[in-house]
Amino acid sequence: MEKLLRPVDMPEGKSGNWEITKFEVSEKEASFHNLRASFRDRRYILPGKYTRLTRNGTVVMSDTPSELDDHTDFVCQAKRDHMVLGHYHQRTILINGLGLGVALRAILDIQHVTHLTVIEKSADVIALVSPHWTSRYGNRLTIVHADALEWKPPRGIRYVAVWHDIWDNITSDNIPEMHRLHRKYGRRCYWQGSWCREECEEARRRWG
Repeated sequence: MEKLLRPVDMPEGKSGNWEITKFEVSEKEASFHNLRASFRDRRYILPGKYTRLTRNGTVVMSDTPSELDDHTDFVCQAKRDHMVLGHYHQRTILINGLGLGVALRAILDIQHVTHLTVIEKSADVIALVSPHWTSRYGNRLTIVHADALEWKPPRGIRYVAVWHDIWDNITSDNIPEMHRLHRKYGRRCYWQGSWCREECEEARRRWG
């Protein structure tokens, strides 16, 4: 899985309030961050060079190790043996939320995945991110400008896996939308998951 889930090679750019920038974490910065993380969310970081996506200067996502790890279960499901999932529609996958394309690349680097559809609400994110990936993957990738909560999948199609990643932060406030999306795709896929769902549910148990 490490070979698939790796930092992106996305160029820097800006569109509207959204921006892609490179940043570097020193050993000292990583040590300080990890000390705080040990008392909070345990989302650690290693020294190195990374890419982040921001909106109005606030980080929405990055390709740091903890954020790469968030997609592991999803990629594992997409790699399931084709004999088990042969009755699903042409080995298609759906992602709600484009971000930097970390999960997108991991999925399309799986050779037996026929097609990936990504639903993204922000036209600026699409303008920033989609040219890089569509030029690489061509007609195996379709990026749709739409609200994931409102978009309706084509009639008759069933997905091998569906991944919901439309939230900026880990909070219990995300849970109602997660439930709504899981109900929507309950009979339309073999497997589905939501970004950091367990952490959001743990936050609800702790804080209500």
